[in-house]
Formats: sequence, C-alpha cells, structure tokens
Amino acid sequence: MTDYAVHDPSTGELVQSYPTATDADISSALERASSAYRTWGRTTEPKERAALITRVAELHEERADELADIIVREMGKPHDEAKGEVEFSAAIYRYYADNAESFLADEPIDLLDGTGDALIRRRPVGVLLGIMPWNFPYYQVARFAGPNLAVGNTIVLKHAPQCPESAAAIEAIFAEAGFPDGAYVNVYATNDQVADMIASPIVQGVSLTGSERAGAAVAEIAGRNLKKVVLELGGSDPFIVLGTDDLDATVTAAAQARLGNTGQACNAGKRFIVTDELFDDFVAAFKDKLTELAPASPLSSVTAAERLAEQVDAAVAAGAELHTTGEREGAFFPVGLLTGVTPENPAFREELFGPVATVFRVGSEDEAVELANDTPYGLGSYVFTPDAEQARRVAERLDVGMVFVNGVDADGVELPFGGVKRSGFGRELGRYGMDEFVNKKLIRTIV
Repeated sequence: MTDYAVHDPSTGELVQSYPTATDADISSALERASSAYRTWGRTTEPKERAALITRVAELHEERADELADIIVREMGKPHDEAKGEVEFSAAIYRYYADNAESFLADEPIDLLDGTGDALIRRRPVGVLLGIMPWNFPYYQVARFAGPNLAVGNTIVLKHAPQCPESAAAIEAIFAEAGFPDGAYVNVYATNDQVADMIASPIVQGVSLTGSERAGAAVAEIAGRNLKKVVLELGGSDPFIVLGTDDLDATVTAAAQARLGNTGQACNAGKRFIVTDELFDDFVAAFKDKLTELAPASPLSSVTAAERLAEQVDAAVAAGAELHTTGEREGAFFPVGLLTGVTPENPAFREELFGPVATVFRVGSEDEAVELANDTPYGLGSYVFTPDAEQARRVAERLDVGMVFVNGVDADGVELPFGGVKRSGFGRELGRYGMDEFVNKKLIRTIV
C-alpha cells in the first residue's frame, strides 16, 4: 500500500494512488541532480537560467485552471483560491527571473588598506532537498525552487503524501520549460529515505515547510551532517486590535485573516487580542462575520477535522466558551470563536489549524504586547490602530518575523517571509530568499 495518494478530502475516499520511490529511485534522483548541477547549474549564466524560469511562470499562467483543479481534488481548496495560488506562484517565478542578474551581481567591498580590490561573488552550492506541505502545494514549491534554480542550485523535491498529482504536474512543467534532466526532480520518498537524503554527501542544504515536529526531526539530522536548513514551521499569529475608526472594516479584515485557505495557513491570524473598550462589540460583530464568510469547502482531510474537533472540545472542557455553533460533517468544519481561554487551557499554547479563532480581552497596550509574545511561535502578526506612532511602537516590540499594520492579505513576492522562535528560521521570498543557499565567495586581488 502506497503512502502517496489522492483522497477525496470530504469523504476520505481513495481517488488514485502513486507508488512510493524505491531506494534505487532515490539514488538515481540524487545522481541526476548532482550531474545537472555540475553540467548546468554551475556553468550557466543567470540570464540563461532566468529565461527558463520565465517559461515556468508562463506555463503556470497558461494552465492555471487545470493546475487549480488538481489541488481542489487533493486538499479541498476552493477553486478561486486554488487558481489564485497558481497565479501567485507564477508571479514568484517571474520575480526571480526578472531579478536574477541584479541579485547575483558581484558586490564590491571597500578595502580599509586600499590595496587591490575585493568582491563577493554569489555562487550556487549544489543539490538542495525541499520538503513541502499540503496546504499550499504550488506556492510553497515556488518560493523554494524559484530563487534556488535562479542561483544555479538543483532541486530534489519531496512533496506531501496527499499531493502526488500536483507534485508530478510541477515536475512536468520544469521539464517542458526546458530545464535539463536532474535540475528539478520529484520523489515520492518515505521519511526514512528523506533522512538518508539529508545525510547524503550529495545534498548541500535542506528547506522544510511543515510542522514543528517535522522541523525538529529534519534539523537534528541536518545538524549531525553539517547541512544548512531553512525551516518555516507553525504559527499562532496575534491579531491585535488597539483602536479603530471603522469597526466593521476591522472585523472583516479579522475574519479574512482567520478564514483564508479554510483557516489552514501558518501565518493566518489565530489569536485576536482586543482592548477592553472594543471587546464586546468586536466579539459580537466577529461572530456574525465569521458566520457570514464561513468557507463552503472542507478541511484537507477527515483526519484534520477530527484533530481540530478534539482541540476545540478540550478547550471548552478546560473552561473556554464556544460562541458559534454547528456540527462537523466529515471534513467540513463549522467556524468557531472561543473566548475565556486562560494560560492553563491547552488551546492557549496550541495552533488551531482550521476556521476557529480565539479572542482575548486586554486592558492596555502593554498587556496586548505581553499576551501576543506569550507563545512558543513567532511567525507573523497583525496590528490594527489608527495611531501611527502606536503602530510603530507595537510593531517594534513584537517577537515575530513579520508585522502587518492595518491590513491583511498583504504578502508580496518581494517581501521576505519567515519567523523566529519555534516558527523556524531563514527567509523565503524577496531578495533574501535568494541569499539562503549561496556561496558568498570572497575574491580579493592584491595589485
């Protein structure tokens, strides 16, 4: 029985299975990627690689509906969101194609003694292993593969077991775009095979987007083998409401922050921290808005819905109040709003991966910041206030990798993405996404 399969997210019914890679398949994938690095990655110019990446972007755009349909089948994403993901992925590839030459340009160094010259030349490091999750099957791959292929690294990609069809479609696009054999290789690998690949001398770095547990396991193996890793893990992002000139607009933004991708995003707003004077009105309006905007799509699987139900039930049993009602039907999960979550409640420390929000009442800005930082995670955050000075002050005090002030859905291909604490380390997107797996080679010439 294979580990890689497409199941109908709402019923769990098997749609199609895919054979897991053999050890020989894994060995071949690594050798092909290594060969492509030697003969293509380290010998081509950025302009040549950029032309291929541009074609990858074009193929995503041309096949947006077809590619969207695949992930609707795999993980239940609404079609309009799925198509938007494909188009955003295309924008990522195009961004790195357009900027590869400037981002990789030699960087002169001013020498203190004035003798000769020196520069930093960015060069590829070799074969990279990518381990990707199910919640954004195209976007997660794009932000890893786009910048690294632009650098000249080659990619072995292990996708989530429930995304084998999209994984195959991405590999086919790279081949059709003209990348040489081995530049991008998809493998349906087991966890044991992943561990062996990380340890292989062929692999020079690893990027993982996934759970905290998976990140810790990958980092442990990579550390033993002296491999650099980039980890984008979980989040419990605070959405802080300190004031508003338009409560309805703020509540709408809060609902959008919580419900995107049916609530299954690491950087979604999850903990809503509201000042005392706004709390009651916010909760009443937020409940109505969540109900109004409730997703019609299932969670990624029945198992995911069962896990979320267990967390909500445990939160209520520990004293929290559930303000919204509805019954779970398979993978279809009703929107939820929890208040009264105390530090002793398990929901205070957990990430709720689905359309359930927790709302907290605070008496001051200081209390809001303290509560926002009282989490093992540190991915993103949202601050809503009409006071620009307050926004700057609070943004500075938050222990997170990203702060969005008075707006949601404000991600961009040019903006670096990543977190601190148990949300991981390293950055993707923007020019920083191209700087993670490069050899910043110093060349000094004495005249």
